[in-house]
Amino acid sequence: MTGGKRLQQSRDLYEWMQAVVSSVLTVVLVFTFAVRVMRVDGPSMRETLQDGDLLVVVNRLLSGEPESGEIVIVRKASFENGDPIVKRVIATEGQTVGIDFENGAVTVDGTVLEEAYIRENTHLDEGTEFPLVVPEGCIFVMGDNRNDSRDSRDPELGAVDIRCVIGRAVWLAVPGNTANTERREWNRIGTLT
Repeated sequence: MTGGKRLQQSRDLYEWMQAVVSSVLTVVLVFTFAVRVMRVDGPSMRETLQDGDLLVVVNRLLSGEPESGEIVIVRKASFENGDPIVKRVIATEGQTVGIDFENGAVTVDGTVLEEAYIRENTHLDEGTEFPLVVPEGCIFVMGDNRNDSRDSRDPELGAVDIRCVIGRAVWLAVPGNTANTERREWNRIGTLT
């Protein structure tokens, strides 16, 4: 093998290694600062999300302020051992939340929410008094499985400071096992609403 050919092979190997290292570094940076993959733990978001679903979550700084209807991941040190929880934003700062536990209806600013995503009406009272005005810089969150969810109705969590929001769930990447079965419903992969 001639010296020129050996030198060319060394350059090719160097360029290939440089491309691999750059690609790995890019992936690490994206998954550190822009998006995360997070796992749903528990039944509080049924039927929208199942236990074990893997979600693509956009960092709060990139996804902007949380808005009503979005699915967010929050972490509050004093709630659920500081583990991240997945919930839906029901109201934002300045809005008034009311819950009629007898009829199961949730209102925001006096208007009953039309919530096609919930599993059943809201009858679980966790101790928060309503009506409640969401404080400045906070959001009010609830699980879609209202009667099997610890959320902002629980005084331990209450209205969540937006600084506790990790990010917004935008994509169901890998479905967990469907409730009460051992099967994954691969057709559920996609955007979240």
